[in-house]
Amino acid sequence: MKQRYDYLKAIAGDAGDALAVCTGWGAREWSAVRPSDGNLKTRTLGLVSSIAAGLALALPHRKVIAIDGDGAFLMNLCGLPTIALQNPGNLIHLLFDNEVYEASGGTATASHNSDAVMIAKGAGYRHATWVKTTEEFRAEFASAWNRNELTLIAAKIEPGQPKGLPPLRLDEIENKYRFMRYLESTEKKNILHPGFDSKL
Repeated sequence: MKQRYDYLKAIAGDAGDALAVCTGWGAREWSAVRPSDGNLKTRTLGLVSSIAAGLALALPHRKVIAIDGDGAFLMNLCGLPTIALQNPGNLIHLLFDNEVYEASGGTATASHNSDAVMIAKGAGYRHATWVKTTEEFRAEFASAWNRNELTLIAAKIEPGQPKGLPPLRLDEIENKYRFMRYLESTEKKNILHPGFDSKL
């Protein structure tokens, strides 16, 4: 069984200019394999899928990747039916299940006796699947990208991160503003409106 980093590394070159919403240690790993101001780390556990879905609905011409963990996924089960109902075809929901709350000390989650793929399908996801290898993961990611229909791709992984992984250099506040400026630049739209008179 491989770690999350191995799976993320397998698709980093295929992600193009996709926006990525990440949680936990997955944010650090994704930043290492695909550095971009288009990566957003969420601090609140459970909101990755909802924030990613909101972005996907607001920007239907952009691919959006949600990089989720089993603990966060289980804390936002109520969001899954809404995501499925809205059905953003440009959202690829990646779930890495190591059966623990890794970032907060390794307490076990309830994922060892539940099936995230069946939960997603029950909530209305038309495409949801488990993968067992990085090769299968990359192939499913490519299929989801080309199919342009809401998809969940889940993998059981070993806890842990590779040694020597660079730390994140941004806190959540700076990350948020750089992400918004990235959207402004790439979408050619003003999003942030500083609270001062621009004529001064």
